[in-house]
Amino acid sequence: MSELWLVRHGPTEWSKAGRHTSVTDLPLLPEHEDDARALAPRLAGLDPVLVLSSPRQRARRTAELAGFAEPDVDDDLAEWAYGEYEGVTTVDIREDRPGWSIWTDGCPGGESPEEVGARLDRVVARARDAVGPVLAFAHGHSLRVLAARWLGLPAADGRHFVLDTATVSVLGDDRGEPAVLRWNS
Repeated sequence: MSELWLVRHGPTEWSKAGRHTSVTDLPLLPEHEDDARALAPRLAGLDPVLVLSSPRQRARRTAELAGFAEPDVDDDLAEWAYGEYEGVTTVDIREDRPGWSIWTDGCPGGESPEEVGARLDRVVARARDAVGPVLAFAHGHSLRVLAARWLGLPAADGRHFVLDTATVSVLGDDRGEPAVLRWNS
């Protein structure tokens, strides 16, 4: 089984503010581009057979600054489509919908957990078909769902994998079973 290396993009204005950001194509904060550059030495020994990126500029720029300027852009790695909640914080959503959780309720006009899981299953399949390590640059919620699906868990179980910006995580196997080898480092 291949290893799947996950890299969450560096900070943006909205990620720092806790605003849901999917289709809004925000750049990395210039003062935090060094966070993405700091990923390069941590990935330097890796010789991936496939480098994937979300189509959003924040993920592609992180890949570039980390030393992977020509990733294969994969729409399946895009962030969860937040629909009506694009640009809105969880606190603000819960003013109108107490107890709301993206993990169970999804987003009106956006995606359900099952829809996100189905498209990230295609990324899992690509990674498992690869002969060697795969590197994926993407977003907080999508990478959390990707980890859950790698492990054979429902997409909603991504709630258990907190993920900071500009971090590296590694999925692989342990004695033939899918496993988290490193998380949020």
